[in-house]
Amino acid sequence: MSRLASKWVVEDDGIEYPESDGAPMGENTRQVKWIIALYNGFQALFKDRDDVFLAADLFWYPVKGEPKIVTAPDVMIAFGRPPGDRRSYQQWKEENVPFHVVFEITSPSNKPAEMKKKFAFYQQYGVEEYYLYDPDENAWEGWLRKESKLLPIAKPRTYASPRTGISFDFSNPKEMKVLNPDGTPFASYLELIQKHNEEMERADLEWKRAEQHKRAAESERTKATIERTRADALAAKLRELGIDPDRI
Repeated sequence: MSRLASKWVVEDDGIEYPESDGAPMGENTRQVKWIIALYNGFQALFKDRDDVFLAADLFWYPVKGEPKIVTAPDVMIAFGRPPGDRRSYQQWKEENVPFHVVFEITSPSNKPAEMKKKFAFYQQYGVEEYYLYDPDENAWEGWLRKESKLLPIAKPRTYASPRTGISFDFSNPKEMKVLNPDGTPFASYLELIQKHNEEMERADLEWKRAEQHKRAAESERTKATIERTRADALAAKLRELGIDPDRI
């Protein structure tokens, strides 16, 4: 997958590294939904870390001087690299750190030869965890690196990613659920907005209640002050009449 606009980056050595092939990020709404869900979920998970670079649909060049050796995973994570914008991921500029975790969301147009080529790329260039999810069939495959090879993962109902700590839950036969390390599900953008709005409404309600309590307390203090003023005035009047108010 790639971004919509085609641009070029020209290196000092005169070699051009394309940033895009002009193809869209996703071919259907379900595929795009999952790419965005994973990206947003990981963005929230790693928001406080300065050593995780997360990207979606970004060209990855693992070898300097070889612009034809390139791929663009749907979602990818590199540990030990700072977050921030990249026009492409040129590995020799990233202390030669590869992407450690890669996700591909399949679409009907993905051919076996294409996926085989991607697998070979990830195996050769250092990916530690590779996950392939078909949202139409709710089916997934995964591979973990052992020495120089990516080996298939057994597919239990739930599985935890060693590098990220997230879990894949297939207890629902219709759709995979992705869980944070604390067991909470990845939230969509709309769910995050809804949660934010609910928190704002709750904070506003708590503020209004606090203001009501404050006004009530101020009213009680005002009443007490008035009562004390009246009592003092009455005591003074009684003293003027020669009556000791303390003996009444």
